[in-house]
Amino acid sequence: MLDFKLLKYAYIKGFIISNKINDYIDIANKRLDSLTDTDIEVLDKVVKEYNLKTYYFKEKEVLPRVKIVLSFLRAINPECLLDVGSGRGVFLFPFLCEFTDCKVTSIDILERRVELLNNISLGGVVNLNVVYNDLTKFDSSESYDCVTLLEVLEHIPDVKTAIKNAVDLSKQYIVVTVPSKKDDNPEHIHLLTKDVLTKYFNDFGVTNLKFGGVNGHLFLIARK
Repeated sequence: MLDFKLLKYAYIKGFIISNKINDYIDIANKRLDSLTDTDIEVLDKVVKEYNLKTYYFKEKEVLPRVKIVLSFLRAINPECLLDVGSGRGVFLFPFLCEFTDCKVTSIDILERRVELLNNISLGGVVNLNVVYNDLTKFDSSESYDCVTLLEVLEHIPDVKTAIKNAVDLSKQYIVVTVPSKKDDNPEHIHLLTKDVLTKYFNDFGVTNLKFGGVNGHLFLIARK
């Protein structure tokens, strides 16, 4: 059973592997489920020695907007999923802990986020594939049962191309959350209302749209 604690140790193991720290490589190459208490103590020592940031992995209450997405995903039980802009793992980490058999591809435009997630993959979360890319330029031979665009579209200058590519990459579902009202975040360059999202998805042939709302966020399930 995967949990936030094991995600943390996957990250530490991946850090050791990616940086070729030979003093700890034997532990890093162990399976996550075979780590002993002694191994854990050594990995905790690595955190201090290399000043690693592991606060991302503190167990915390899942946000309401994430809960509603997870609830929907339980209903469809995807075999493969594309998560766009995974960032600090606010959605991705709870998803990985629960959907351990789902093949997940994560893309992000921030190198430090990609490095974080790639270390988790290297460290033993083998169903996670991490790509440094921009959705508007992402070209994949694969398609996905579901594409998640969670707190992402409001950041993307060419939002229409982003939605088009999400539709093209999805076999069936695209799940979106965006802020439902203006805020003071300078990185939020769009306010994507129900009418705006409806028009964009309709433009690309997707008319089966189900909207909801939770705690200041608009929630959309688009079905092809």
